[in-house]
Amino acid sequence: MSNASLPLPSSDRADVAASLRQALLAADFTADGLLELLGAPAYAALARSETVPALRATRGDSGLAALVRLFLLQETVPHARVADVLPVDALLESRWLAGQGSELRATVDVRPYGGPNGEDWFIVSDLGCAVGGAGGIGSHDEGVVLGVGGASTTLAGITVRTPVDSALDLGTGSGIQALHAAQHATRVTATDLNPRALEFTRLTLALSGAPEADLREGSLFEPVGDETYDLIVSNPPFVISPGARLTYRDGGMGGDDLCRSLVQEAGERLNEGGYAHFLANWQHVDGEEWQDRLRSWVPRGCDAWIVQREVQDITQYAELWLRDAGDHRQDPTSYARRYEAWLDEFEARGTRAVGFGWITLRKTGAAEPSVTVEEWPHPVEQPLGETVQEFFDRQDYLRAHDDAALLAGHFKLADEVMQEQVGLPGAEDPEHVVLRQHRGMRRATKVDTVGAGFAGVCDGSLSAGRILDAIAQLVGEDPVLLRDRTPAQIRLLVEQGFLLPVGA
Repeated sequence: MSNASLPLPSSDRADVAASLRQALLAADFTADGLLELLGAPAYAALARSETVPALRATRGDSGLAALVRLFLLQETVPHARVADVLPVDALLESRWLAGQGSELRATVDVRPYGGPNGEDWFIVSDLGCAVGGAGGIGSHDEGVVLGVGGASTTLAGITVRTPVDSALDLGTGSGIQALHAAQHATRVTATDLNPRALEFTRLTLALSGAPEADLREGSLFEPVGDETYDLIVSNPPFVISPGARLTYRDGGMGGDDLCRSLVQEAGERLNEGGYAHFLANWQHVDGEEWQDRLRSWVPRGCDAWIVQREVQDITQYAELWLRDAGDHRQDPTSYARRYEAWLDEFEARGTRAVGFGWITLRKTGAAEPSVTVEEWPHPVEQPLGETVQEFFDRQDYLRAHDDAALLAGHFKLADEVMQEQVGLPGAEDPEHVVLRQHRGMRRATKVDTVGAGFAGVCDGSLSAGRILDAIAQLVGEDPVLLRDRTPAQIRLLVEQGFLLPVGA
């Protein structure tokens, strides 16, 4: 029997979910508790789906060790080991557990997950499909529901977390985005094409002690009709593949059409000032700049910030997702046939590579929306929700200030920005100067000596124009010419967050 056909725990027994949550917390079955029990090496190995170190660390007879073996490692555990820890009879009746003689086994993965403010949450998913669980992330089963992975946590981290009235989690899966949204949204709607995913979302919310969500079955925006929201989040099945083989990852549309459709249709579903956050894949097509392709996705009336985090050539991409489904462990002839199908698909579409990244929209009434498309493959500091919000706030400032207003403005250097001088040892002047952030996007940008000097004295006390006049006097340059050529550099430093407008 496949995981996707196994009966799920009853979702209409809130009392059982509440008692299970209480029992898990009492046994310290939490993210911190796991780290303490397993130790850092075994905990890290579990995140790589390597279970041997965790099995060794749970040989003891503690209740926590029994719960780790039961819910994370999918081991059968003697009834006597968990009878003092869990309400076994109620869990058997509600199908959280199943009995095999004197042995018990879990019917679902239950993974502790630490919330952003120290909350103890639990993500429920199909057996063997919790990332970092016993089975790894791959599955051949159509309709399985995965747990939390890197993509899920990335999306949660980049989402703006201001209080809102309404939020939509489109393609909810095991419910991690709905769980986050429930902390700051009055009303949460969660949709999925897979009805099994909606049941897992219900279980995740109940076991985490979160409010119920409005769960709706259907594809893309179809379940919500013309309803609008203050926040939309989606970790969709973005994989560009030859067909819709696996619901949890394959979009079922040609190429990157699913991601494009989501982004383009989101504009009509956003309330003024609302945000939409997506993870997406996109094609790099012969004869077309990938930046232009993505700009064409942005709906009218929306600002956009699109960040490409990674690019893979078509062979790397095909191999990644073939391994994700475990195809490399199957018959070599079947593997080769599937590989050929991926390459045929890419060849037919003129695709030479595939990009992966984040897309954020903000509904705006501006006459000329701002669209920024960039590549930033370097490490960042999560969570980035506040950084994302501040980026759009700075876009508002720049849009409202022409060069004259910019020179009349006051700025301060952002916290934790360092200056690096690059050049030959002993040289009188550096070849160039680099400003580097140590928070948020952790950007680095080259500036000339005027830009470096300007940024260095920005403490909010003097206007930009007066600072430039002082620099012009120091370097013997015409102040009028300096005022003419410097605003573009100031704009870039403001846009990238090196300089912050004072009082904006």
